[in-house]
Amino acid sequence: MTALRKYDRLESSGLWREVPEAQRREVVVAFHEATLVLSDPRSDMALSHWSLPAVLRLNPGEVPAVYGTAPDAVETLEISDPEMIAALDTVRRALVRRRAQPGRLRGVLLTGGMLAVLGLGLIWVPGALVQHTAAVLPAISRAVIGQAALAEVARLTGPPCAALLGIKAASALAGRLFGAPAPTVLVVPDGVKDALALPGGLILLARDLIDTPTDAEPAAGYLLAAAARASVEDPMLPLLTYAGLPATFQLLTTGSLPAGALQGYAEVLLRSTPVPLPDDLLLERFRAADLSSAPYAYARDPSGESVLALIEADPHRAGSPRPVLADADWISLQAICAD
Repeated sequence: MTALRKYDRLESSGLWREVPEAQRREVVVAFHEATLVLSDPRSDMALSHWSLPAVLRLNPGEVPAVYGTAPDAVETLEISDPEMIAALDTVRRALVRRRAQPGRLRGVLLTGGMLAVLGLGLIWVPGALVQHTAAVLPAISRAVIGQAALAEVARLTGPPCAALLGIKAASALAGRLFGAPAPTVLVVPDGVKDALALPGGLILLARDLIDTPTDAEPAAGYLLAAAARASVEDPMLPLLTYAGLPATFQLLTTGSLPAGALQGYAEVLLRSTPVPLPDDLLLERFRAADLSSAPYAYARDPSGESVLALIEADPHRAGSPRPVLADADWISLQAICAD
């Protein structure tokens, strides 16, 4: 997004309050790929990261500006720097322009949803309602739901690892594999088998995939596979199926899920069997990303027997044409979960 690229190096100070009863804490506020990162000015350790589409100004027109990720957010951020305030307002306006006008969107969704349900009656099956709702959701709604899903999953996986240099390395890896716009790659300490896509352009990567390998190629392969799987089955579909028809209908007609709709979803998601992927689809993803598929194949099956097609039809049999990550970035990525 042009509005975001203009500010991709902008930083300012701010006062962050993790919960309402906590003392305000000075932080450095910086734009990153699709996120706003709040870090400790002394240690450079990231303390929190917010999805830019979810950032709301809670006191329009007042200074210092107060931001949160929901109208009733417990985590808030105060900013006095006029340039940063203007930047956030500009990005927010750009995001609003990219979706339909709220009243118009709500009217279209409500009218379309009601007509579809009334017209099809008993023929309208639950799966069709879920697919229709997922298809018409604007990007900002997907981002908000993705953050809610992340919060639910983090109960079991632990919060995403947040060493600042590691976050930058993860962003570099995503950019190398997917170009722009790239999904947000988040490394989680536990619970995820390899890589898992969530709505809103989030991909969770298991810490085990970066702890011991000698390079980033196996982890990069799992990220490509997770993105390919999300293209085959929208990660919003199983989420809405779990939330149920009343919650899905509320989302369709009001633009938001009811409170508690995702409670318990993490257990179901982390136990689910991944959608199988055709070898041809995977190989095309590796070819387009200038990445050898063999390291990923051997990471899945060291014997090579069950992944023979990914080895023999490797689009870059002589090795990846360009590095996946610079050595310094790979070291930073491996240290992303360091205290």
